[in-house]
Amino acid sequence: MKSDSQLKKDVLEELKWEPSVNATHVGVEVSEGIVTLAGHVDTYAEKFHAERAAQRVAGVRALAVEMDVRLPGGLTPRSDADIARSTENALEWTTDLPKGGVKVKVESGWITLTGEVAHDYQRRAATRGLRYLLGVTGVSDQITLPPQTFSEGDVKSSIEGALQRRAKADATAIAVAVDGTQVTLTGHVSSWSERELARHSALNTRGVHSVIDNLTVSY
Repeated sequence: MKSDSQLKKDVLEELKWEPSVNATHVGVEVSEGIVTLAGHVDTYAEKFHAERAAQRVAGVRALAVEMDVRLPGGLTPRSDADIARSTENALEWTTDLPKGGVKVKVESGWITLTGEVAHDYQRRAATRGLRYLLGVTGVSDQITLPPQTFSEGDVKSSIEGALQRRAKADATAIAVAVDGTQVTLTGHVSSWSERELARHSALNTRGVHSVIDNLTVSY
């Protein structure tokens, strides 16, 4: 197991390696494998990629994020109305979405999406590009999906099959529980990337609306 000092060094190096992050904007502290990121970044996208960079580092047990988004000096802050218009334009150009299916609210730069779409991949497509809009401080996804008719047994079998095809380690270390359209993953994986792969596999299964990720990362 890595020491906290080694883990901090590795996270700092990963942040420097990530081209979409200015590592000088991000402070790193580590205690018992729990990494805290702090500081001020220019965009929500930079914050997002800093979080993902830290999660890629082997040995990170958990991540606390205390970064905030501040526009670079000299730039005039965008109004919520301006951000809302940019968001609606971005959604209009997202071909995976039904017209008018997603509603937008912006408060202090934070975008909240509501409405209903037919598939989970459409819900994720709605949020994907918004983090790159200037002035956005965060994105909340409150989009819903319609009721599904798949049996819980079929959903469980589909997820377990996907995990066996894609897992880098023993997929039997992950337990899958299905309750209606909600899936809970428990067990352990060997890295954050495997944890994300398991969650992604569950989310991409037809009939799944949400995933509770109770997996632990063991090294």
